[in-house]
Amino acid sequence: MRTNQPTTIHLSEYKVPAYLVDAVDLCFELFDDGARVHSTLSVRHNPESTEESAPLALDGDSLKLESVALNGKELAAGDYEETDEQLVIAKVPVQFELKVVTWIEPQNNTRLEGLYKSSGMFCTQCEAEGFRCITYFPDRPDVMARYRTRIEADKNSCPVLLSNGNDVEKGDLDNGRHFVTWEDPFPKPSYLFALVAGDLVEKQDTFTTCSGRDIDLRIYVEARNAAKTRHALDSLKRAMRWDEETYGREYDLDNFMIVAVDDFNMGAMENKGLNIFNSSCVLASQETATDLAFQRIESIVAHEYFHNWSGNRVTCRDWFQLSLKEGFTVFRDATFSADMGSPTVKRIEDVTLLRTAQFAEDAGPMAHPVRPTSYMEITNFYTLTIYEKGEEVVRMIHTLLGPDLFRKGSDLYFERHDGQAVTTDDFVKAMEDASGRDLTQFRLWYEQAGTPVLKVSDDYDNEQGIYRLTVQQSIPDTPGQTNKKPQHIPFALGLLGADGEDLPLSLENHQDTAHAPTEQVLELTEASHTFEFHGLLQKPVPSLLRHFSAPVRVEYPWSREQLVFLMSHDSDGFNRWDAGQRLAVDVIQSLMDAPDTEEVEPRLVEVYRSLLGDSALDQALVAKMLQLPSEAYLVELADSADVAAIHRTRERVASNLATSLRDELIACYHRNVGTENYEVTSESVARRSLRNTALAWLLMINDETGRDLALAQLNSADNMTDRMGALRALVNSDYSAERSQALKDFYERFQDDPQVVEQWFSVQTSSDRAGQLPQIRALLEHPAFDWKNPNKIRSVVAVFAGQNLAAFHNPDGSGYEFLADQVCYLDDSNPQIAARLVTPLTRWKKFAPAYSSLMRSALERVRDKPELSADLYEVVHKSLEG
Repeated sequence: MRTNQPTTIHLSEYKVPAYLVDAVDLCFELFDDGARVHSTLSVRHNPESTEESAPLALDGDSLKLESVALNGKELAAGDYEETDEQLVIAKVPVQFELKVVTWIEPQNNTRLEGLYKSSGMFCTQCEAEGFRCITYFPDRPDVMARYRTRIEADKNSCPVLLSNGNDVEKGDLDNGRHFVTWEDPFPKPSYLFALVAGDLVEKQDTFTTCSGRDIDLRIYVEARNAAKTRHALDSLKRAMRWDEETYGREYDLDNFMIVAVDDFNMGAMENKGLNIFNSSCVLASQETATDLAFQRIESIVAHEYFHNWSGNRVTCRDWFQLSLKEGFTVFRDATFSADMGSPTVKRIEDVTLLRTAQFAEDAGPMAHPVRPTSYMEITNFYTLTIYEKGEEVVRMIHTLLGPDLFRKGSDLYFERHDGQAVTTDDFVKAMEDASGRDLTQFRLWYEQAGTPVLKVSDDYDNEQGIYRLTVQQSIPDTPGQTNKKPQHIPFALGLLGADGEDLPLSLENHQDTAHAPTEQVLELTEASHTFEFHGLLQKPVPSLLRHFSAPVRVEYPWSREQLVFLMSHDSDGFNRWDAGQRLAVDVIQSLMDAPDTEEVEPRLVEVYRSLLGDSALDQALVAKMLQLPSEAYLVELADSADVAAIHRTRERVASNLATSLRDELIACYHRNVGTENYEVTSESVARRSLRNTALAWLLMINDETGRDLALAQLNSADNMTDRMGALRALVNSDYSAERSQALKDFYERFQDDPQVVEQWFSVQTSSDRAGQLPQIRALLEHPAFDWKNPNKIRSVVAVFAGQNLAAFHNPDGSGYEFLADQVCYLDDSNPQIAARLVTPLTRWKKFAPAYSSLMRSALERVRDKPELSADLYEVVHKSLEG
């Protein structure tokens, strides 16, 4: 058991750095048994610092120091102090040059932070604090410098040598070695440094900017992946054009490079000019990637590219400001993806993640504001709150200001802070200055944790034709925060008449209803508001929080009849979907303790029947509306979750729907069989989604026709979406023989493709039929599983614990003990991944006592592990104390 508590870092203790680094000159000598790093820093005292005689303190982690020289004079051991975390020189001049030589062992770096090897390739991951694993440096984002990097390596094993910026020199060396030197003309923080060296093939394209400059675009991959780069290159070009047209941001270097890496803790990294991607987030082909993977890759490629301005040119002052770059950039990539496809479907997908996972985070022991006030380990704060809720905060500013003023604000932000490390307050201030709006109260979104709850009530005055809507807001207590202030919330709504049409919204008596809008954004700033809508001849049906205009929970007593009405008539596609989710939730929850003989709500069956036959409605929206609320979302809505009851009841409702709609599902399947060539368009994606949804429902009731359709589709599919759709349907059926054969055949066909094997793992571990604990343990012993590869770990352990809820929450607690075992084992080699894997156990208070006591015991066992990492210590201790 760890007895020394990691240091807590507080936002309130921020001080400007005592020293600044203007230039960094690096030379890497790469060898099979390690790497020697020569670092030359041009350092000067920071004029903004009050610490005039401060010692120079450089961060370092797992480094072997070989030499230190100050202004050309090598320092003796007594001239500096070296600890496990720092190199400290007590006395330095106001301006000086410091040369440091370190030795590191990338081949033994299992943490995948700093410089490490993946499949024989050298690569880096420096965000957030990985650069200190390479050399001694003031490793903080507000120290920005210009970098020159020389890489030397064996020419045969590492023919490709890459770093940030533009290559300015290259040549051969003795003993079969060679070098390339790179210069980045833009100052950047150390977390954006990147290096790649290996045997890679290059796929090239060109983009012409709005000013007529030709940008060299390159993707580097292992030879076996050369055919999977076209989609990423096309996505990159679409993102570059969109950023020019939407934000006026032109790319600034002569080249833009992407490298695909199999072993990577994150999804991708926006290093200046040299993005490093998890292979699963950039490689795609018709035969190996699903539609969702194609869409995800387009989004992630855009996200990392957009960081060039919102993150690189303007970066964050400290890590408490992480959402400054991530929230803004997620908003940018979300609106880009919406423009590239179906805006409604994109919004549904984003809100589904938010309400299922981020709301859970906001209600859990690790709840924190969008701008945290403290942390022990910053890697624990790459969270849905920082990213997804941070995106919603930026979206609300966009809603309050409107697109034109928001664009004016973003232009001012980039112009005012180009080349600087700034804060979320600086971002909001730019929006205020550009728009003239006072966003003082709005800043509470960055300061207060928790998900606001809006309790809505209404009444209708028939004599005066006035409809009154009262909205009360409250924010639950979270760790360290109580008695929270009301927040500034944009609340979009519409009112529907009996004919299903939107009614004019007249907030003032005698307003000309002919010119009144049919949708309005009300601004909530007090604990309670009452709004009066005049000139209504009947009580309307409210359509609340249209477009999900704020990340809040809405409580309103809709009847089932009203929800059916909204599903059929609401002009806001998002709220149509949401009404269906609310109706299904109400039906499932009402049957949780009911006898099996009680009828499933027939109106739910009929509204699904109507959806299956509605060819006029956006088919991508229909596909989403046909999906029942997930078990994870039902758990999130429960006060004391009984997982077995939730699973059993949801399965019962789904089976009832599938049985009642069997003929319609078969007709839907055949109606959506395509004969044209594969393409990733909204229409073709919707068609495949509908077809595979119908197939999944048929296999849920073990329909023989459905089984035959699945087997035929599995054998004839020309794309991974249909192949995986058929495989998933079979895996989740009771046809055990067909399931086993299908899994065997699939693996034999794709065993040499790591990304497809990860899908093969996940389709089993997410299934309560194929993914019970004995099968999960067997997959850990499978020759394709690799404990050094985060993607494999996530596809087996994380998917089992996060998606296969019925199996993971086995009442005997075996799932919890299994997860605790894997977390403890992994903590010794990759603590960052271990700390993320433990998340399901941290929500132990959410569950019924029979579950929560066993979950807590498993978490306590993790806490008592000897030599617990700082990453895991913070998560586990906060979870047990919260």
